[in-house]
Amino acid sequence: MAWNEPGGNSNNQDPWGGKRKNGDRKGPPDLDEAFRKLQESLNGLFGGKKRTGGDGGGGGSRKGGGLGLLGIGLVVLVAIWLYSAIYVVDEQEQAVVLRFGQYHETVGSGLNIYFPPFDRKYMENVTRERAYTKQGQMLTEDENIVEVPLTVQYKISNLRDFVLNVDQPEVSLQHATESALRHVVGSTAMDQVLTEGRELMASEIKERLQRFLDTYRTGITVTQVNVQSAAAPREVQEAFDDVIRAREDEQRARNQAETYANGVIPEARGQAQRILEDANGYRDEVVSRAKGEADRFTKLVAEYRKAPEVTRERLYLDTMQELFSNTSKVLVTGDKGQNNLLYLPLDKMIESGRNGTAPTTGAAAAATDVGTRAAELQQRDVRTRESR
Repeated sequence: MAWNEPGGNSNNQDPWGGKRKNGDRKGPPDLDEAFRKLQESLNGLFGGKKRTGGDGGGGGSRKGGGLGLLGIGLVVLVAIWLYSAIYVVDEQEQAVVLRFGQYHETVGSGLNIYFPPFDRKYMENVTRERAYTKQGQMLTEDENIVEVPLTVQYKISNLRDFVLNVDQPEVSLQHATESALRHVVGSTAMDQVLTEGRELMASEIKERLQRFLDTYRTGITVTQVNVQSAAAPREVQEAFDDVIRAREDEQRARNQAETYANGVIPEARGQAQRILEDANGYRDEVVSRAKGEADRFTKLVAEYRKAPEVTRERLYLDTMQELFSNTSKVLVTGDKGQNNLLYLPLDKMIESGRNGTAPTTGAAAAATDVGTRAAELQQRDVRTRESR
């Protein structure tokens, strides 16, 4: 049975739990009463006056309700302001605070507060290294086009300059990087750009780029510049590959030549050093022998002056012994007035021929002549002594 059918609701209740007025079964719920109850509860919270009845009491209740809503709005605004004004700066970060548009302070790590809208803050990570990549076609010194990829690593070193001096410092970094790259590549030959000149190029680009950034006072420090493998445009890539292969062949041939030189030159130097040592040894030997001969001659002169005949005889015998010791002929001298006899040992000569040794005919003839002269000198000496 519905609640508004006849006899269905003897307690005169509506579906919202309230009584119907004057038996009106079709009346809406009393919203004014619900609003009055809400205002009374708010007045109780914020010190408003409660309703005492009559029309005057109703006006006082509405006035107290308006003050309560204003207090709630103020509390909410203060909470929102505090939420936006209090901030935390991490260990890796810094914050720059501007007051009325001018620089006020640089804040380090910790819990901080600023006063918007009078203050504005800019917070950035100043320890993290950032990277920027650039690639484009460049014209080299020898008027060749190459594609050079580049990576720049940087970090913020001065947050105040980074925020205040340049509107978009990272865009300025990109423009400065392109300018420095084109300047360095434009003053470098293509071979250096494609091969071993990349490290030197990276150093020059870093130096020039940092000089640009310091001039602009961007507060950015470049930590590393990496020039990756440059390449020729695709239209001429095959010709460049041929050039690179030819350069590799040249380097391989040069390495082989250096290897050969490293093997030959030390050996030649060793032989030269050995020849020098032999020459020095021969020189020392000759000098020492000459000094010895001179000393021996000096002593021999002294002995000759003491006993000329004995010394002369001794020199003669020593000379003969030295000459005849290397000859195969034997000279036999007879008594006074007899002829000398030359003995030729054929068996010794035949034996030496079988052994592959050539007979020393020249030495033997020389020995024979020397022996004859020695015999004549000895006979002449004997005659001189007998005449005395």
